[in-house]
Amino acid sequence: MATTVVTSAGIASEAPRSDFGRILAQRERRFAAALLAPAFLALLATTTFPLLFLVYTSAFRMDLAMPFTNGFVGFENYQVLLSDERFWTSLLVSLVYTGSTVALQVIIGLALALLVIDMKRGQGWFRVIAILPVVLSPAVVGMIWRTFMLAPEFGIVDFLAINAGLGSKNWLGDPTLAMVSVIAIHTWQWTPFAFMVLLASLASLPEDIYEAARLDRASAWQRFRRITLPLLRPAIVMVVIMRTMVALTAFAAIFTVTAGGPGTATEILNLYAYRKSFTELSIGYGAALAVALLIVTIIISGILFALRRAK
Repeated sequence: MATTVVTSAGIASEAPRSDFGRILAQRERRFAAALLAPAFLALLATTTFPLLFLVYTSAFRMDLAMPFTNGFVGFENYQVLLSDERFWTSLLVSLVYTGSTVALQVIIGLALALLVIDMKRGQGWFRVIAILPVVLSPAVVGMIWRTFMLAPEFGIVDFLAINAGLGSKNWLGDPTLAMVSVIAIHTWQWTPFAFMVLLASLASLPEDIYEAARLDRASAWQRFRRITLPLLRPAIVMVVIMRTMVALTAFAAIFTVTAGGPGTATEILNLYAYRKSFTELSIGYGAALAVALLIVTIIISGILFALRRAK
């Protein structure tokens, strides 16, 4: 009988304790939800709602130049898009621009990180100087390059080309040189981002592995290929993913430097959507182009994340 009483008392004492823990957990969840709610609502208002409205707009013909033709057209804008040669050209330009700039940023950033990591003095100053292009607005960067760097005969790049015996070049008037120029501008501005990420990753690598490799008489190239690259792979992949998503949606620098010209030589898909919407006043078709860019960005990002998980 005594055993039964003790057991019942034990059960009775445990019940309030478990109820208190459950109530405390509920209060913590409500508090966390209250803290998260403002940021979540702001995110919905600034990203989710505009995206949904963009998709909604793409299903309409909204031509401000011919408002009498406006109305719901369903997928007609996307059907026109698939047969639009300018769309495919701008998509190709976007892919070339993105692939070139991301590859150059990773290669140059890794080379700079390997160079700086062994510096005994001045490494802090080098980091400060290297990060300056990133803090500049892309529009300001475009104006600087257009005015001071690429201006024919007076720009720094043209001055160096003349002194090297290459002669003066129309850097922004020639289609090929214009494409090379915008790739160089984007690479110059955003390579410091890759450099800083890879430098931090290099600094965190264990030194004992390299010491063991030196004892095994591994060359510098063998240490780089068999130790450094595999250990840096997660950081490199994340840099590639982040820079790819940003490069696909680049706008300000190209618009400031070339405005997509000459002709459509540097007209990326983002710029084509802008021109269609706000220059040619075809809002519905411009929205369809923006949705197409969003789909391309999601597909490429999904492939990169899948490759990262697969490895």
